[in-house]
Amino acid sequence: MAFGPYLLLATLEGLVSAAVLALTAVGLGLVFGVMRVVNVAHGEFFMLGAVVAWGVTNLVPGSPTLGFLAALAISPAVAAGVAIAADRAILRRLDYAPEAVIVATIGLGYILQQGALSLYGPEARSVAAPFSFRVQLPWFGYSGYKLAVIAAAALVLAAVWALLTRTRIGLVMRATQWDRETATAFGIDTDRVYALVFGLGAGLAAVAAVLVVPISQAHYLMGGDPLLLSFAVVIIGGLGSLRGTVIAALLIGLTDGIVGVFFTPTLGKILATLLVALVLVFRPQGLFGRRPA
Repeated sequence: MAFGPYLLLATLEGLVSAAVLALTAVGLGLVFGVMRVVNVAHGEFFMLGAVVAWGVTNLVPGSPTLGFLAALAISPAVAAGVAIAADRAILRRLDYAPEAVIVATIGLGYILQQGALSLYGPEARSVAAPFSFRVQLPWFGYSGYKLAVIAAAALVLAAVWALLTRTRIGLVMRATQWDRETATAFGIDTDRVYALVFGLGAGLAAVAAVLVVPISQAHYLMGGDPLLLSFAVVIIGGLGSLRGTVIAALLIGLTDGIVGVFFTPTLGKILATLLVALVLVFRPQGLFGRRPA
């Protein structure tokens, strides 16, 4: 195969990775931006979405499409519900102190991971894709489902953008992000906003997991890479910048896909880490973040 087909294949694979990464990182970025805390359990919510998706698709009879659609509805709801319960039971009692939340979410992540190991088992399990047709490109056929993942991620990201910029809920979230005390003085229930944001972040991670699990496999240890790459995306894109998060996810996803095809996947992770270091040194607020006043 000539260079052109390899480049096209690498670009498509990079776009799939970027789409999933953007969804996961936007969820982490929302929690980080609005609540000013680091959710170290974010990767385990990704894992939870994949594991629940496997369970749902095995429980729903009929075609794989019905099972997948059920998983796409149920998995994010389960992850969001667990996150909201954790916020009310743990984070709120800690008054969202950043250091305490880091320790608490490390523990929460460990509980989710070990719970999945106990109930789900140590095996990696596959989930059937809802459809399996291939799109014929000039040089080769490509998975239609992977192209659908890109489109679905774009639609979800557009919906998140509309929620944040075009609705009253988004206005309340942005007001809480800017100044929690002033928002409280104007009658906003910031505790409820924090619970909503924490649940939304976990739900977005679960959506990403449901989309990717037919391509990869569900496993109780699968949350590590999404968490680390999401941190890299949030740092590069800039705190609180949805546009920056999406652009950084595209940058890292395409780099990972292209480098992974032509060289090794490990080199892609090394380049992403190097980019994070450069951003922290030369532009600590991120490529699209705002400088602190």
